[in-house]
Amino acid sequence: MGSLKLFPSFSLSVSPATNLRRPLNNGRVNASLNMDVEAPNPLKLKSNGSNEVIEKDAKFIVGTYARAPVVLSSGKGCKLYDPEGREFLDCAAGIAVNALGHGDPDWLRAVTEQASILTHVSNAYYSIPQAELAERLVGNSFADRVFFTNSGTEANEAAIKFSRKFQRFIHPDNKQPATEFISFTNSFHGRTMGALALTSKEHYRSPFEPVMPGVTFLEYGNIQAAIDLIRNGMIAAVFVEPVQGEGGIYSATKEFLQALRSACDDAGSLLVFDEVQCGLGRTGYLWAHEAYGVFPDMMTLAKPLAGGLPIGATLVSERVASAIAHGDHGSTFAGSPFVCSAAICVFNKISNPSFLSSVLKKGDYMKELLNQKLGGNPHVKEIRGWGLMIGIELDVSASPLVDACRNSGLLVLTAGKGNVVRLVPPLIISEEELKHAAEILHECLPALDNSN
Repeated sequence: MGSLKLFPSFSLSVSPATNLRRPLNNGRVNASLNMDVEAPNPLKLKSNGSNEVIEKDAKFIVGTYARAPVVLSSGKGCKLYDPEGREFLDCAAGIAVNALGHGDPDWLRAVTEQASILTHVSNAYYSIPQAELAERLVGNSFADRVFFTNSGTEANEAAIKFSRKFQRFIHPDNKQPATEFISFTNSFHGRTMGALALTSKEHYRSPFEPVMPGVTFLEYGNIQAAIDLIRNGMIAAVFVEPVQGEGGIYSATKEFLQALRSACDDAGSLLVFDEVQCGLGRTGYLWAHEAYGVFPDMMTLAKPLAGGLPIGATLVSERVASAIAHGDHGSTFAGSPFVCSAAICVFNKISNPSFLSSVLKKGDYMKELLNQKLGGNPHVKEIRGWGLMIGIELDVSASPLVDACRNSGLLVLTAGKGNVVRLVPPLIISEEELKHAAEILHECLPALDNSN
């Protein structure tokens, strides 16, 4: 087999087919590939220019996205390129997805090897990578079992269903078991109908009402309000993000999470931690809740887990899992061999203690830089966050600054009420690249004065 072009930026040289199938001791087939990863050459796509792509998007794609006027055609490490060859420093990481950056050699090897063996079989059958990934997740968390999905919102939908089934399971004689939920201000749990009902921003929900009933939004961090409502005995589960991403990079206090845990235990409610954005190394801890010493009954994961391929997971305790029977939930695509092989590679790298400590170190370095360069600006109210999940709160809209940064070659996001600049770069980003990002942010600050 000759040179196989999978992506514009990478040339993968595959060994002859006679060497592809190599049984291991456990019977698993292994693919042997010799891979030469070339530096990205965005000019290869110049014939398919940005304007043409934007025009096709406007003509053929449903208009749900207010996209930035940039076409990204290739990437390597923490750099992205458009078809015309412009370079961008990526501090968005596909909205906290590309934790290993772009074109990681080990990730490429994992997906190309698995693609040559088996990609999809459905959950009607067992598959090796799914079982191996589940074993790793369980072995490195509070959980006893895993349910795989294709996204974060699906992981939260599963947690909603499992919560209600659990309440019926442990109260079989109760004709009205607990079915309601608590969520919090500034929360974001997804856009499908159940997860949407748990998402606090009204403009996300109102066009699609009625959404799932029975959700009460409480102030994030309000311990007494949460305790009082949980005590009424009608709360199936409490959904909370230990660190809110979309909501504006707000961190819970230890006292708040401890109070939720205690109140749920007393009332028989379940505690669900949504770590779709803040989990898997983003804060410098494998799981954000580890820093608090408070553990949930369920945890939902997604964004970085497969390095850019679609995956989600709902991790549960044995107590919750015992309530779930065959047929209670399912998915055609979830947990495919292809995606799980990618996720195993990502998990093995991020779960390394030295990798996690580097994220903490780089996060502290970046916050110090930002305080030095931005802290004196009158528009900057606060710089906060954990690890490489950082928010810069402004007293004005962040959009002009985000736009100016993009025009200067830096990709960042907004959060909160549109007044927070969100930095969620690949976890492999270097201190030199972080310094460059801070310099661009500083140079672009006048955009806030010009637009306001």
